[in-house]
Amino acid sequence: MNAPTLRHLRTLLLIVVLTALPFVIQMAFGNAWLRTLDTAMLYIMLALGLNIVIGYAGLLDLGYIAFYAVGAYTYALLNSPQLLPLLTGTGYEGLLHTPLWIVLPLAAFLAGIFGMLLGAPTLKLRGDYLAIVTLGFGEIIRLLLRNLTRPVNITNGPIGINRIEPATFWDHKISSPLQLGDITLSSLHQYYFLFLALVMLVILISTRLQGSRIGRAWIAIREDEIAAQAMGINTRNVKLLAFAMGASFGGLSGALFASYQGFVSPESFILMESIMILAMVVLGGMGNIPGVILGAVLLSLTPEVLRDVVNPLQDKLLGERIVAPDDLRMLVFAVALILVMLLRPEGLWPSRRRKAEFQEAKATVTKVS
Repeated sequence: MNAPTLRHLRTLLLIVVLTALPFVIQMAFGNAWLRTLDTAMLYIMLALGLNIVIGYAGLLDLGYIAFYAVGAYTYALLNSPQLLPLLTGTGYEGLLHTPLWIVLPLAAFLAGIFGMLLGAPTLKLRGDYLAIVTLGFGEIIRLLLRNLTRPVNITNGPIGINRIEPATFWDHKISSPLQLGDITLSSLHQYYFLFLALVMLVILISTRLQGSRIGRAWIAIREDEIAAQAMGINTRNVKLLAFAMGASFGGLSGALFASYQGFVSPESFILMESIMILAMVVLGGMGNIPGVILGAVLLSLTPEVLRDVVNPLQDKLLGERIVAPDDLRMLVFAVALILVMLLRPEGLWPSRRRKAEFQEAKATVTKVS
């Protein structure tokens, strides 16, 4: 069997598995796990976006969740009654029912603009200094969303925006069951396939960028910015493009999150979310798309696994629940990251380039010592 045929068979098998996965998950574990699977799709998009900034360009961003918030509030404001008092009588009330296919590119564009606004003043910063500035940017966006209530109430402050309309396709709301012959797709199934389609799109874009001239320029900047600049790479524009592209994926995921959740508030976009997305990228393998996907799936499923294992175990052994699964999740994250840094600093599934770099560095240290 030649290589192209084998590749086509693998692709076909992957399509079959991904198509059957939500039905198998629902029958085996129930709707709670299916909802977790949908959430994992959103985290995959977020992790792939951050991978462009950190994995390709080597720019440490601790405020990435801010772009997620931009996308979520863009969808929420255009598909909820929040702005109705402002638009009543202006003739623009129809904006409050903007279709998803319009909101998605708009959210990605606005998040990309915010990404460039973050990147512009940080072009000369690297390492810890860049991390501190990006962390501050993420907190500024969150506090802005909490306080953008006067003189005009736009974000509804810490209360958040509710009654957000679900995505609609050809007059069909995803929140309603969809009948396809003998198969009934619930809203969770429909959102899964919507998220899966967009995850595939993000993977395609990331793959094309990785092998493009721009992707090679990002990697050159990551390895040695001074040498890249000496070779004629416009480091300013290339770094801004990395921030913008990564942010646009975050905005896209945020719009889907608002549609899926039906409610957004500033507390959904705290610093811990940025750290968790960063952990997904580092744990899976920076710069490698399959590794980043693996890290996103593992860390997004961890809370549900702990909930199903820890709670029954405590009930059986102790008769009461002493440790909350969410608290234990932080301990698991910390231990996992420490072990990865010690045993596999390149990540669980690194790219060939990344793996070779770490092996070369390890061999050099061994030779010197």
